[in-house]
Amino acid sequence: MDVGVLTTAISDEPIEDAFAYLSAQGVDTVELACGGFVGDDHLPQAKYLDDPDAQAELQGLLEEHELSVSALATHNNPLHPVDDRSQEADRELRGAIRLASQLGVDTVTTFSGLPAGGPNDKVPNWITAPWPDEHREAHEYQWTVAEEYWTEVAVFADDHDVNVAIEMHPNMLVYEPHGLLRLRELTNDRIGANFDPSHLLWQGITITDAIRLLGDRDAIHHVHAKDTKIDEHNAREKGVLDTVPYTDESERSWLFRSIGYGHGEEFWKDVVSTLRLVDYDGALSIEHEDSLTSAREGLEKGIDVLSRAVFESTPDSAYWAE
Repeated sequence: MDVGVLTTAISDEPIEDAFAYLSAQGVDTVELACGGFVGDDHLPQAKYLDDPDAQAELQGLLEEHELSVSALATHNNPLHPVDDRSQEADRELRGAIRLASQLGVDTVTTFSGLPAGGPNDKVPNWITAPWPDEHREAHEYQWTVAEEYWTEVAVFADDHDVNVAIEMHPNMLVYEPHGLLRLRELTNDRIGANFDPSHLLWQGITITDAIRLLGDRDAIHHVHAKDTKIDEHNAREKGVLDTVPYTDESERSWLFRSIGYGHGEEFWKDVVSTLRLVDYDGALSIEHEDSLTSAREGLEKGIDVLSRAVFESTPDSAYWAE
């Protein structure tokens, strides 16, 4: 299992400097953003897609710093009801799949997207309850939109031998494991999870149970390492569906935190062990979104915790059980 980093948090640094810094910190692999909400500072598709020379330069830089690429990231809303926005997101996603294939990277991380509540609406609608009935009907309409779009993308991904790892995220149609499995069943096995505990923790989902649920179905394609801390005082007063800005930290019910600052090292060792139980042996890609510390400090503390939690070797034979 590899300790990785989504480089967006240090995207203001040239890619050469970012790779040198992460390699010096003991990072094994990087996740590179190439469009959408996560930007494309380190991997603009306009530069790298269909350009063997630029791709060779990138591969040389990775080899120089003894790094690999765990995934390409393009997080956007391809189900947006405004055509210009959904078409842009679709171009980014399909471009990322093509670029991943050209680079020999087997995974693209993204969001499921979120449609409007009906064909004439212009704003995405996150529906979290089945009543009144028009909400249930709107939710089923959204799944019809999602099935049509993602069936095509799943075939496209399979044609390019690339997995699409969907991050279960609030304000997206797929925000929890059962929704992820529903989308996978409607499409093909190229669709799976970019398993990010931070979005599941505040929903009250037990992370190791969710890993088992998805992992037993071979539905985990990639893993984000990001923590969340619930503010019990605020949550007791207003619950966890919180619209307070992320930068108004003292008033929020929960915050994204650096690894180890939402849950301790024991939690992350349980995560790693459960991932091994379901035969996941890929990256734990740290995504820094902790507003209480700098990117470098948050990454370094996270790398420190994960470096002690991950297994570097494969299991020996269980001689004691023979």
